[in-house]
Amino acid sequence: MNKSILIVDDEQRMRKLVSDFLSREGYTILEAADGKAALQVLEQETVDLVILDVMMPEHDGWTVCREIRKDNNIPVIMLTARSEEVDQLFAFEIGADEYITKPFSPKILTARVNSIFRRIEREKTVSYNGLAIDAAARQVSLDGQILDLSPKEYELLVYLTENQGKALSRQQILNHVWSYEYFGDLRTVDTHINRLRTKLGDKNSAIQTIRGYGYRFEAEK
Repeated sequence: MNKSILIVDDEQRMRKLVSDFLSREGYTILEAADGKAALQVLEQETVDLVILDVMMPEHDGWTVCREIRKDNNIPVIMLTARSEEVDQLFAFEIGADEYITKPFSPKILTARVNSIFRRIEREKTVSYNGLAIDAAARQVSLDGQILDLSPKEYELLVYLTENQGKALSRQQILNHVWSYEYFGDLRTVDTHINRLRTKLGDKNSAIQTIRGYGYRFEAEK
């Protein structure tokens, strides 16, 4: 199903410019010329993302963003001529996901939209034979029971599952989970793998050891 995007801006020329670029990507476009109309559209239509100007009649962008955040987590991109740092910080405080100032590159805006939708797909719950990873909540459950994982154990499991079927060296795992600035021993990886396996119980065989190299995650979805 195509994603729908609501473009809210009191300038018709701006709405058309953004609409033309996003339509080429296959998105369904809805439009509103002011904040009040935008809220009406949101009540009546299914909207997957909102591109929102700040300075508008009939409720400004700040008001619309606040109203959106009262009910749901639809991604919001503020697209505005207001470039002051204080405005950008305020936008993020009230729940905006991105802040792009005018003039802008329509190609960059399109790339940001695509990136947000890719992120949303990654954040959906993924299940592997009774093991469920909820990225939005940063929780892992096993046969319906929440596992008590440390932050590093969680990141380690996510990295392994994101690369299911791939052999990952201890150095690769260390670099990704503990970052390139970490100078600890490679045995840190083994220690956390052992802890993770213990918590996975009878599903621990999904983490396979590649002797002399590292680890691989194998499980059916």
